[in-house]
Amino acid sequence: MATLKELGARIWANIAARETARWAAKPVETQEKVFQKLIARAKDTAFGRDHDFANIRTMKDFQARVPVRDYEELRPYMDRVVAGESDVLWPGKPTYFAKTSGTTSGAKYIPLTKESVPTQIKSARNALLAHIRNTGRSGFLNGKMIFLQGSPELESKNGIPTGRLSGITAHFVPSYLLKNRMPSWEVNCIEDWERKVDAIVEETHMADMTVISGIPPWVQMYFERLMAKTGKATMAEVFPHFDLFVTGGVSFEPYKARFAELFGRDIPILETYPASEGFFAYQDQKESKDLLLLLDNAMFYEFIPADQYFEQSPPRLTIGEVEIGVNYALVLNTNAGLWGYSIGDTIQFVSTSPYRIRVSGRIKHYISAFGEHVIGSEVEYAMEQAVQAHGGQVREFTVAPQVTPTEGGLPYHEWLVEFDVAPKDLVGFAHALDAAMRKKNVYYDDLIDGGILRTCVVRNLPPESFIRYMKSEGKLGGQNKVPRLMNDRKIADALMAYLEA
Repeated sequence: MATLKELGARIWANIAARETARWAAKPVETQEKVFQKLIARAKDTAFGRDHDFANIRTMKDFQARVPVRDYEELRPYMDRVVAGESDVLWPGKPTYFAKTSGTTSGAKYIPLTKESVPTQIKSARNALLAHIRNTGRSGFLNGKMIFLQGSPELESKNGIPTGRLSGITAHFVPSYLLKNRMPSWEVNCIEDWERKVDAIVEETHMADMTVISGIPPWVQMYFERLMAKTGKATMAEVFPHFDLFVTGGVSFEPYKARFAELFGRDIPILETYPASEGFFAYQDQKESKDLLLLLDNAMFYEFIPADQYFEQSPPRLTIGEVEIGVNYALVLNTNAGLWGYSIGDTIQFVSTSPYRIRVSGRIKHYISAFGEHVIGSEVEYAMEQAVQAHGGQVREFTVAPQVTPTEGGLPYHEWLVEFDVAPKDLVGFAHALDAAMRKKNVYYDDLIDGGILRTCVVRNLPPESFIRYMKSEGKLGGQNKVPRLMNDRKIADALMAYLEA
């Protein structure tokens, strides 16, 4: 018999579905309303005055005044916000700063405002409600839930509470779920990731866990240590009522086979697309991993064709102008004061009625040492095809160009892979990767055919190579992710050192 909590969630799920259907039926109109509200609200900020928001009437007006910028290019304004100045990018001061790791100049501080925080919470809630409505499964609400996250202890940056986004959201767990949440506050505050996972295992291994959430590689570590602690072979044995895995941040496809084995039975998976800058999309269909782009979430989106992103004046498209199958760089305008903000992600639309997407990679994470412009979704597709053809279980991988091989001969793409179970035929596995890449990327195919590149090379890395690398970078655990590919060899050379040791 359903509990009151379940009955309430089912009613709420139907209400949320009706609200979603209303704005999804009017995508262009919805985005236009969001745009006008954002401009009106921010016209008297320093940024609004500097960019003449008072005279902006259309998106063309906006684009003529506001260039596309990444964090570093927006930094003169960001630094003023971080210093404690009011009314810079958005009225007032931020409620929080989400601290993220910068790749070129240290930490980045992403503002979260009193207007933007509720959209993050609402979106996460609606993702769960969509799952309940689609599947009819709500029993997980009665069990224990865990989100493998950063510490909820916040520091102060000029009077503004500051921490990882996952740690900030820990302060917004609804009251009716507080008794369900694990681990304890004290354990959640442990900073050292490996010690934290061990402490979580100690607290949770006897719990009635029903919902587990986190980034796949770190959840995998938790699962394996749970099974070592309990002597159980699968998570279905450890947690008999485990009924929902929520994930986001990286593509789940490369981990799918290993997680199916770890689960031990069919566990529903809910995929989401959150970031410090906003919650953009979530899985809204039972049988599809495509993500519904949230058009009413106080964010106005722009889309730049990825192959034109680095041009002097690339086209900036709005929702009514995009096409299915094109790789776009995602640009944001938000109620946290991010204007013409290039988040660095690339997406592809798979539907325009409603608008659903797949995350395809990072605009700066690509390989184009020879003009091939290989992107994240392509290497993930190739890995999935190779695993299907030759077996094996992949824990983590990354790809880099090898331009001047020390052994001589033609250059190639080098795949550095850490297997849980290596395929029996590693040469055949490499050929399958190459065949899939040639199918997916015509430029790569031409380079192989033209004798410019040789076929790819797979390096079988020792166990825990990626953990050791992330630890060396101070990025072990939480929301940190290893790039799937880079156009340089910084990561690849660090990982090769473990192979050669």
